[in-house]
Amino acid sequence: MKKFFEEFKVFITRGNVLDMAVGVIVGSSFTAIVNALSTNIIKPFINWIISLIFGADTLSESFTFLKKVLGEDGAVDLTQSIYIDWGLFINAVINFFIVAIVLFTIIKAINSLKDQQDKMIGRLTANMISKEDKKAMKEQGIDRKDKAAVKAYFDAKALAEEEAKKAEEEAAAAERAANPTTEDLLKEIRDLLKK
Repeated sequence: MKKFFEEFKVFITRGNVLDMAVGVIVGSSFTAIVNALSTNIIKPFINWIISLIFGADTLSESFTFLKKVLGEDGAVDLTQSIYIDWGLFINAVINFFIVAIVLFTIIKAINSLKDQQDKMIGRLTANMISKEDKKAMKEQGIDRKDKAAVKAYFDAKALAEEEAKKAEEEAAAAERAANPTTEDLLKEIRDLLKK
């Protein structure tokens, strides 16, 4: 049981879990704001527009009734009636688009910041000398403050890498010539037939 609580403590104190908790709290607050916006501001306009389109005099006439129950005063009792509230449906669609647009912009901003961070790290590490190079320069007696010597070291290293790559390609070509593949043999036959 003690091990379980220790693992739980490690899990809870991780940064990701705390970030996720903050995200859930902020997300629920944002959802409340969007719901208030769409329910109290956008939905009345949608219902008003639907009333104008269908020529309804009252808001209750803008609904599609499956079962209409009238109250004692002759007005429609929406609590007892079964109806389709088109404004509520359109409101939900608008809700979805508002949340989707906001999430898209947040994710785009975060990705942009991450790309800038990666570029900055790349620029910083491009000018850094690796541990292996530091060790090799020390063995060769090159002072890292001597820019000309460091440049000569890296030029010689690049030339050696290029020569090693060329030698590797030549060895692969020699291996392929010694052991031709079926494709190589077919190409050779094709070239002979063309002659």
